Amino acid sequence: MSDQQHEHEQPTNTGLDQAAWEDRYRDAPALWSGRVNPPLVAETAGLTPGRALDVGCGEGGDVLWLAGQGWHATGLDWSAVALARAAEHAAAAGLTDRVAWVQGDVESWQPPAASVDLVTAHFLHPTAEQLPAVLARLAAAVAPGGTLLWVGHPFDAERAAVWGGDRFARAADVAAHLDPADWEVLVADRRPRPGGEGHHAADEVLRAHRR
Repeated sequence: MSDQQHEHEQPTNTGLDQAAWEDRYRDAPALWSGRVNPPLVAETAGLTPGRALDVGCGEGGDVLWLAGQGWHATGLDWSAVALARAAEHAAAAGLTDRVAWVQGDVESWQPPAASVDLVTAHFLHPTAEQLPAVLARLAAAVAPGGTLLWVGHPFDAERAAVWGGDRFARAADVAAHLDPADWEVLVADRRPRPGGEGHHAADEVLRAHRR
């Protein structure tokens, strides 16, 4: 694995609260590689660019990739340091007019209902108790005909020892929280991660289409 990890991948040696993440960002010039997460590329192939929301966007790698593909993309994160960095990257790439940044906590921030064509979230890892409400809040933001993409790490003993074992949900278990009357689940599986190694050789990937 490279020194700078893929966008949104949570390191195992930090806390999970907002203050800890602010400290983590302040202590390094960059936490992430800036490269797009491979599941986003694979699972949005063929989608018509529209409005996108990236939840837990970090330093903005996925948002900038989406903007470069023609999407109008908003990144949500609770770290002011990360968002400031993301805005700088957007300006350097000439993409400022295609992106927006929102500071907020995924457990309390409510995106406008049916407002975007794509909601993407990589490696949020809420607890089992938090998951249904977080997923429902994000799913509600997807407009009819839109896509929900949820990507997580498979269970890993090293991470579980730090985060807690209930933060690891299989894609199929996440999909079970979506109402079949409203959602068609297209993908709910563990997928090998291109170029992945060690404890990040695969991703749990859920992609669903809102009816």
